[in-house]
Amino acid sequence: MVEVYKTNINSKKKAKQVISVLQKILPTAKINFDLEDCDNILRIETSMNAIDATTITKLIDEQGFYMEALPDN
Repeated sequence: MVEVYKTNINSKKKAKQVISVLQKILPTAKINFDLEDCDNILRIETSMNAIDATTITKLIDEQGFYMEALPDN
């Protein structure tokens, strides 16, 4: 399962901070950012059937950032 999110995270330092927090709840997931994309993409890949977007959104919000799920194409 791969989920892709638009974020307002625009630096490597902030991205590392968020990845650290997310890896606590998704320890086996591959998590990365594409900060060169205009949407500052957060990509989460996991072998789980579904990713709880509500929990992820809450964690991102608690860190002071914004994210929005991008639709599947």
